[in-house]
Amino acid sequence: MTEEDPMANVREVFEQGTDTFNAHDLEGFAAVLAEDVVFSAPGGMRGQGKDACTEFFGGWIVAFPDAHVEVHDLHITDDVAVEEATFTGTHEGVLHTPNGDIPPTGRRVNIDYIQVHRLRDGNQVSFHLVFDRFEMLEQLGLIPAPAGGGLLD
Repeated sequence: MTEEDPMANVREVFEQGTDTFNAHDLEGFAAVLAEDVVFSAPGGMRGQGKDACTEFFGGWIVAFPDAHVEVHDLHITDDVAVEEATFTGTHEGVLHTPNGDIPPTGRRVNIDYIQVHRLRDGNQVSFHLVFDRFEMLEQLGLIPAPAGGGLLD
């Protein structure tokens, strides 16, 4: 009898979640969520439960019908996967935010993010998403982009 590699299972569940998100398959996405899954995102966005989590991630697909994530790096330790990735999409639907709804701008975004996933028994039990909200608002044309000339330019 061989022992199953727990890190391989974490990678498999992570990849299934990513693949189903990119396919806009919310039913498949929900299939890898624990019933008591929790999530957090910038701006105080928080939720608990499979339906709330599916609705949150599905909201990105509604707002950006061509939504896609590209994972650049994945770090797995025990039951935790840390994802470094980029989200791209064209803002053609209403984006729900903690500060209210943002009507479609028709603009394209390309946002780097980091997300920490915790898994248990083959399911995602938590998502903690971090991205630069100001950069997203700049790309949507809702706040002015910096004029340049900063320390890193």
